[in-house]
Order: sequence, then structure tokens, then C-alpha cells
Amino acid sequence: MQLNYGEEEEDYLDRFIELWLVHPALLGTLTSVVFLLVCWIIRDSLKVSDIRGKHVFITGCDSGFGNLLAQRLHRKGFTIIAACLTEKGREDLKVCTSPDLKTVILNVTNPRSIDDAVKYVAEETGNKGLYGLVNNAGRATPIGPTDWLDMEDFHRVLDVNLIGLIEVTLKFLPLLKKAQGRIVNVASVMGRLAFGGGGYCLSKCGVESFSDSLRRDMQHFGMKVSIIEPGFFKTGVTSLEIIEKDLHRLWNRLAPDLRCSYGDKYFDQYLKVQRLSLKTFCSSDISKVTSCMEHALTAKYPRTRYGAGWDAKLFWLPLSYAPARVADVMLKLILPRPIGNKKALARNQVDV
Repeated sequence: MQLNYGEEEEDYLDRFIELWLVHPALLGTLTSVVFLLVCWIIRDSLKVSDIRGKHVFITGCDSGFGNLLAQRLHRKGFTIIAACLTEKGREDLKVCTSPDLKTVILNVTNPRSIDDAVKYVAEETGNKGLYGLVNNAGRATPIGPTDWLDMEDFHRVLDVNLIGLIEVTLKFLPLLKKAQGRIVNVASVMGRLAFGGGGYCLSKCGVESFSDSLRRDMQHFGMKVSIIEPGFFKTGVTSLEIIEKDLHRLWNRLAPDLRCSYGDKYFDQYLKVQRLSLKTFCSSDISKVTSCMEHALTAKYPRTRYGAGWDAKLFWLPLSYAPARVADVMLKLILPRPIGNKKALARNQVDV
């Protein structure tokens, strides 16, 4: 079959051939990139065999990510032990699955509760050990401007998201080592880019650091550690009702001078920004997160980090790599300013 080219097509073809003949380094570079990309895709798609009978312990299964992950892994054939904070959450999960799915009540801030969970899992796993630990339990509130908060507000978040996660991990490590298992820790894009006062960003940044240290220490024992970095998703943690209720609590308890420094309209603007952000960024498809968790447990070569959600991949994580000045400017466009601050300073200067 003979192809007939016009003069314009022949000109483009000649230029294309000339480009590759004159620039062999460009051809070699492109070929190498394509080859490495194909190799990575193949490697990333390889799965662990014989998952049936492998035990996975998941915290925070009352709702959200943990609840959906427990259901998905249970259907795949894993032996799931789901930890719930409340009896209601425990019963609701059983209704969604089957009697074969095992559950425990766990408060990650209570050492005795953690010890009871470890004892139960040790009895269930026997000599096989624990294949997977998913540290998913967490909370976001209290969150707000830093000087609205006290130490108790920080502890309420840090004790769950970071200290509780560390204690659960340390106490389950002997069982995980026995199975050369895997740990999946749920952090956040806010662990890479802090843009809200309170313990949430601190805790997630701590989860990132703890996970990195843990991964490097445990690799010698055949264990793997992965970090999940979700963007904004509609779960109990991002419940607008809970966040607004707590913001009202914080605002109402502020001293008059501090409230004046922010201005009367600041609080209303702050609430509007919260509503707009959660409605704009929050995705209802939480399977994007659980798919990352599932890959970390089932892939032969799990990734070190998983960015979950388009807002994480296209906005928050890239912004975290930008210079601090660029990130500050971008966040200034989102967050309101204390409009009464200059007036308050001027008043104080006059008083002095």
C-alpha cells in the first residue's frame, strides 16, 4: 500500500526524522524514560499471592475510611479484625459484612484498651503473627487560629492522631515482626503543608516523621511501612457540623481583647471559608483512599507514600514543594485576615 504525502506532510516528516538523527541523545533519553515508566507500572501492579488467612488489624472502623476498608478487605479474603471506638459502630459494621469479620472495642488513648486489643489479636493470629496494621483512627477538632487554643485542645488531637498511633504501633510490632508484616499509617496533605492552627497538622506531620523512621528501622526485619496522604474527603473528621460547633465554642470563650484583635466580622468570614473549602475540595468518593490502603497491603512492592484525591495530587502536595513565600501567598488568598487587628493596635498605642 502506497501512502501519498502532500508537501506540508513531507516537510513535517523530514523535520521529525532530522530531529532524531541530529539529536540521538534526545531519542535515548525519551526511550529510557518510557522504558522506566513501563517497568514501574509492571512492578507496581504485581500482587501478593495467598492473601487468604492473612490477618489485618484496622483502627477507626466505626465509619469512613476504616469502615469501608474493613468491608473491602473482608470480601477479598483477608481475616479482618476491625477496631471500633463505640459499640454502635461495631454493630453497624457487622451488619454490613458477615459474622466472620471480627471486631474489638479500642480507644487508642487508653493504654489498657490497647493492651486488651493486642492480647485478643495475639490469640487470634497464633504463630502466624499479624500481616497488616492500618492506623486509621483520628480526629480533626479542635482546629482554628493558634491563639484561640489552649494545651488541652492540642492534647485532644495529638493524643489520638499521634501518641495513640505510636503506642498502638509499638505494642503490635512483635506480632508484625513475626509475620514480616506491613504497617499503613494514615497521615494527610496537612502533614506536608500546615495551614490550620491546632493539633491536626502537628499530628499528621508527626505521623510522617514517625513512619519514615519506622520504615527505615523495620526494613531490616522484612517489614514494609506506607503512608497515606489524603486530600479532603467527606468523613466524620471533616463534618462541617462538628467543625462549626467547635469553632463557636472557641470563639465564645475568647477574652474580649483577643476577640477585638480579630474583629467582629472575622469569625463570620472564617466560617464562610470553612464551608466553601469543605464543599469545594471534599470528595464523597472515599474509595480513592481505601484503594491506596488496599494497594499498600496487597502489592508485592507497596509504595512509600500514596497521595489520595485530585486536590492532594494537583494542588496541596505540589504546593508543599513550593517556596514558603509562594505557599504563604496562596493560603492568604484562601484564609481571611483579622480585620480588627490594626484598630486594636492603634487603640493600645493611644492608651499607652
